[in-house]
Amino acid sequence: MPRTHPPLDPELAAVLAVVHDHLSPTITAEDIEDLRSNLMFAVPDEALTRNGTVHLQNLSVPGPPGAPDVSLLVLKPAGSTPGAPVFYYMHGGGMIIGDHRTGVAGVLDWAVDTGAVVVSVNYRLAPEHPDPAPVEDCYAGLLWIHEHAAEIGGDPERIVVAGASAGGGLAAGVALLARDRGGPRLLGQVLMCPMLDDRFLTPSSRELEGEGVWDATSNATGWSALLGERRGGDQVSIYAAPARATDLAGLPSAFVDVGSVETFRDEDIDYAARLLQAGVQCELHVWPGGFHGFDGMAPQAALSRTASATRTAWVRRLLNTS
Repeated sequence: MPRTHPPLDPELAAVLAVVHDHLSPTITAEDIEDLRSNLMFAVPDEALTRNGTVHLQNLSVPGPPGAPDVSLLVLKPAGSTPGAPVFYYMHGGGMIIGDHRTGVAGVLDWAVDTGAVVVSVNYRLAPEHPDPAPVEDCYAGLLWIHEHAAEIGGDPERIVVAGASAGGGLAAGVALLARDRGGPRLLGQVLMCPMLDDRFLTPSSRELEGEGVWDATSNATGWSALLGERRGGDQVSIYAAPARATDLAGLPSAFVDVGSVETFRDEDIDYAARLLQAGVQCELHVWPGGFHGFDGMAPQAALSRTASATRTAWVRRLLNTS
């Protein structure tokens, strides 16, 4: 029987056809260097300072023990006041590309809306820096933010971790690390189309080949870069691949969303269901006809606007009840 998947949203399908002129759905290890130098992914400071209404600060903070310092990008809207909530953001890029400017504009929208501060971490990338380097860099950044929140105008008791794609997986991993190491108590976690499982167990992990954005081959490329020969085996930690975690109790409230036409669909649905079963408050959305990262690539599409507004509404409720 041929592989099947839900149809793409017609408006998004037209956008995806254009995306494929510039970005292949299939990424191999040989493509990593070219992707990293592709200017289409560059985000200049001017795009983030928003005509001077957002203050941008670059910091270098201690990394994991024995590792280099970690770079943090702090974005503070002009209207934020001392003791503001903090959105701690981990960028996407399949563990192999991107930096702390990648995709942060969407999270900055929440900060402008709520008067919060955004901190985005420039974690080390695979394959040069395999697991556990990326998630440990992210956790080191969290520890610094919690200890020095007042220095950036933030509240250490109102930190929300957030991430998209690989960054969503890292945010989930950081939440698990904080729980298991007795670290900072997080207010919430926003997991946008998170990359959670290296084992390729679900139908959606196998049904896209040469289609969409980030197909099965791309996923194998990303996980192999991060884990090497450990990928799919029994030596992978829950912090690298949070879908492997069997105990999800005691984690912060979560928002999980994913498109219906993407590799991570089933693992994300399963993770959200298991959070609920563990007694964790969780809101799940599966966007019908959405491809991976659709809202960033087609922000004006109707489905993208709905997805963005839904995340913003969840964040507002989270902060208003804290």
